[in-house]
Amino acid sequence: MPMLNGISEGSLVSELAQLSLIKTARQTDANLALVKSTYEGNSSAENAKNLQHALASDARWTEAAGFPYAGTYVGFSAIATKVFARLETEWDNYRVDIEDYVAQGDKVFAFGTYSGTYVKTGKYFSARVAHLWKIHSGKIVSFEQFVDSHTVVNIM
Repeated sequence: MPMLNGISEGSLVSELAQLSLIKTARQTDANLALVKSTYEGNSSAENAKNLQHALASDARWTEAAGFPYAGTYVGFSAIATKVFARLETEWDNYRVDIEDYVAQGDKVFAFGTYSGTYVKTGKYFSARVAHLWKIHSGKIVSFEQFVDSHTVVNIM
């Protein structure tokens, strides 16, 4: 087997593979921490600030088809106006409670439950949700929502 400075080629390849795995694991951990910061702040305002800081300027935010705010919005300003401003004014105590995360490389999944009371009808809902986040170079480049939209629309 070929040697380089007394180290076998196989050993060198093995060490490079281990370094690559360590780098990927660190990046996965950093991506998970970034996404968690958008849910686990001390207040909704802190979460919004963390989200604004974490988003790439051209981030794509996709609300599920059938959901009241369905569509894809690009950039924090559009996301804030088309999604978060409406959540703030159209709902009482609208919230997402994340119960688990799964992270792999540049993707982070968050699983949980939405709940709240629609102001116009006074009706309460609770619906399961999954969010898929994609991160590139330390910034969130996309978000996609998967939710039981029927449960939400039914109480509106």
